[in-house]
Amino acid sequence: MVAKKILQELSFQTEEAADGALALAACKRALPDAVLLDWNMPNMNGIDFLRELRKLPNGDRPVVVFCTTENDIEHIQEAITAGANEYIMKPFDSEILQAKFMQVGLL
Repeated sequence: MVAKKILQELSFQTEEAADGALALAACKRALPDAVLLDWNMPNMNGIDFLRELRKLPNGDRPVVVFCTTENDIEHIQEAITAGANEYIMKPFDSEILQAKFMQVGLL
């Protein structure tokens, strides 16, 4: 909810998914420009979602920013290898999110 509020304040149109499987289904309908992704989700976790997203036609296009409490180097490396563009540790604030979005060219 915090991330959604911050993104809307930055004039991003947002869509939420309750889990990774629903997020993947939404991406199959229409690829977003960006995905703010949590590692720990029910039904399909973030890393599995990311791997499946990147397999879709043009699935390399969305910018993916992982947003999670998983902050050890192994998780970060796995996310980047799977195709994440950037990584944000929880908790975060508007300033951190804006800085990461600037780094990946979304702002």
